Amino acid sequence: MKRISSLLVANRGEIAVRIIRACRDLGIKTILAASEADRESLAAQMADRVVCIGPASAAESYLRVGTLIMAAVGTGAEAIHPGYGFLAERPELAEACTRYGLVFVGPKAEQIRQMGDKILARQIAKDIGIPVIPGSELIQDLGEAIRASEKLGYPVLLKAAAGGGGRGMKIAKQPEDMKIIFSEASAEAHAAFGDSRLYLERFIPRARHIEIQILGDQHGKIVQLGERDCSLQRRYQKMVEEAPSPVLSSALRLAANQAALALAHQIQYENAGTIEFILDQDEMKFYFLEMNTRIQVEHPVTEMITGIDLVKEQIRIADGRPLSFSQEDVELKGHSIECRINAESAHQGFRPCPGRLGLWKAPRGDGIRVDSHGFTGYFVPPYYDSLLAKVIVWGRNRLEAIVRIQKALGDFRVTGVDTTIPFHLFLSRNPDFIQGAVHSRWVEDVLLKEFEQHGRDYLC
Repeated sequence: MKRISSLLVANRGEIAVRIIRACRDLGIKTILAASEADRESLAAQMADRVVCIGPASAAESYLRVGTLIMAAVGTGAEAIHPGYGFLAERPELAEACTRYGLVFVGPKAEQIRQMGDKILARQIAKDIGIPVIPGSELIQDLGEAIRASEKLGYPVLLKAAAGGGGRGMKIAKQPEDMKIIFSEASAEAHAAFGDSRLYLERFIPRARHIEIQILGDQHGKIVQLGERDCSLQRRYQKMVEEAPSPVLSSALRLAANQAALALAHQIQYENAGTIEFILDQDEMKFYFLEMNTRIQVEHPVTEMITGIDLVKEQIRIADGRPLSFSQEDVELKGHSIECRINAESAHQGFRPCPGRLGLWKAPRGDGIRVDSHGFTGYFVPPYYDSLLAKVIVWGRNRLEAIVRIQKALGDFRVTGVDTTIPFHLFLSRNPDFIQGAVHSRWVEDVLLKEFEQHGRDYLC
């Protein structure tokens, strides 16, 4: 069988750097698809070749399927890795790769489409006995939304049927709220996904966000690599992730892993994917939320506790090779925590802070890993997501991991732009976090208020 020898990286930032490093280890030549704003990026410096795919605007570069296909074909690339975000979960890119004889490093287009439709994904899970959050079918208008909400009982969560990441998601605590937010959610969903369809779910106040990492090859073999706890969020965007979850019992962990495997087998899933659940901490019950058909931002915490390189496995799977390990080989060791470092000012409502980096000194030490595209002199562009780096640590247990993340954050030195490092340091020293007594709205309901009162003085 012919092996992939050249690959187009259809992304930017830290994930582009991550993919290039994995390709280097596998002996694969890399071609970076870069916008005009990213021609001097770290990924551009590392790639074997760079091809400019258009202006800085993502809509005119990273989100153009035809442009990426032409870049791959024109440079002789044999495969495309979409990373996360942009076109990673758009079936059109996977279909275009097939039409032009390119390998898509990800699942089949039909699998992306199945799981991208949240109503269909819920039904597939429900059909095989996986519990789903009580909710509605598609909501056609405001009147139907109000009737469905009254049937479910307030509060309810209004969600976009075609998307995720918090876009088009609104909480209604009473009918008057629904009258205000229904049109807002519909418009937001249409702007984000080109699809204004909505549905409802019962809102779970003290929820934790638990996700299971799975890998499936083209030979029908599927494995799970344990869970990640991604409960620390702001506006439905993850900020801190850890593995394993500090609250799952052995029985719940086993049940969630089995549910994830059952869903992956049901759709005959291939490549890397993440099956996400909501854990109701009051009842200690989990419910299926959605499946992300791509590599996740937080994949390093799984790598740290398993020793398995997920990006390399992605490429091997796309190349038609079987998984390099079995379920019995997966051994979870220790504890890992990841903090997402953004170019934002937490003291100013997390205002994005583009600009040129002055000093850039990433932390080092035992059990510390930094995935980043930052370097001294790099200009952080204003056109994209503000993620600058991910600080990931490993410890023999959760307490050791917490001590290491505190040290790593304290040692990280960045000048030129504001970052969320101070906020993460404040969070990592909070007693609730240390005790694991948090939920998916804890950052917004509790921590931000404390940070406003004590964060600046505490850090100074």
